[in-house]
Amino acid sequence: MFRLKNENVAIPVVLIAGILWSFGPLVVRYMDQPELVPWQYLFARGITIFIILNLYLFFEEGFDFYKNYQKIGLSGLIGGAGLGIAMISFIWSITHTSAAITLLCLAAMPFITALLGFLFLKETISINVWVAIFVATVGIIIMALGNYEKGSLFGLLFGLISALGFSVFSVTLRWRKETPKFTTVAFAGLFCAIVSIFILIDNGSTIISSSRNQSLFAVHGILVCLGLILYSIGSKVIPAAELTLLSLTEVIGGIFWVWLPILGINEVPTNTTVIGGFLIFLAIIYYSLIIKHNRRFIALN
Repeated sequence: MFRLKNENVAIPVVLIAGILWSFGPLVVRYMDQPELVPWQYLFARGITIFIILNLYLFFEEGFDFYKNYQKIGLSGLIGGAGLGIAMISFIWSITHTSAAITLLCLAAMPFITALLGFLFLKETISINVWVAIFVATVGIIIMALGNYEKGSLFGLLFGLISALGFSVFSVTLRWRKETPKFTTVAFAGLFCAIVSIFILIDNGSTIISSSRNQSLFAVHGILVCLGLILYSIGSKVIPAAELTLLSLTEVIGGIFWVWLPILGINEVPTNTTVIGGFLIFLAIIYYSLIIKHNRRFIALN
């Protein structure tokens, strides 16, 4: 496998990964009534992620790639289920509220991860990190107060559940560092597909949506996988602090693409979303600065 050793080269690689992920909300906005076909979306996207990541593992490791599933263990199953729930919650969030709110909820992941690590892994949280968590929480509360309509608040709550699911995935990787991470993500895709197919069958719904939607479902899955592969290549030489800051590319880009009038969506965040999001950004920047001395690496494998 191609490996980067120069951090100056790895940084733009990770930035490109974030930019690829940032197009996800725009792809969802281009779908025909995505709120009516969430399970068809999750089925197609989950299958796409599962197939592409297994193909990647095959080209990287050969026919022995399947042995990763024998190593996945309890941590991988919990992490994959958490990631699968995060993927499910994402589509419910972004189809019921603005892309800005969904993405800003996901931006709070470092703090939710820190809290879960504190509760389940007995990891210590410094006073400075508690301050960052408090500031981010205030930002989320401000967004909630400004989006109290039933549908929008529903979307914000699912955005937080999505962030919680991603954080569960992150904590399980810390719990058992030898867990094959790409295999866990592939399992999450399969988890989404299986849950979706059962619900679709139970509801008597069709598995296939319109050709336009099916194409966009697959495009989103491809963007996720390409971003993960680039992130994996670049993140092995970039410490956690820098990765936390670089992750803002996905959030800022996602909000920008759905706002940019030329792309046809023109979704403008509310004032409370801007204020709450600004506080979350401040918290992330502060958090990154105070863990700058921590050379811990959080690469995928």
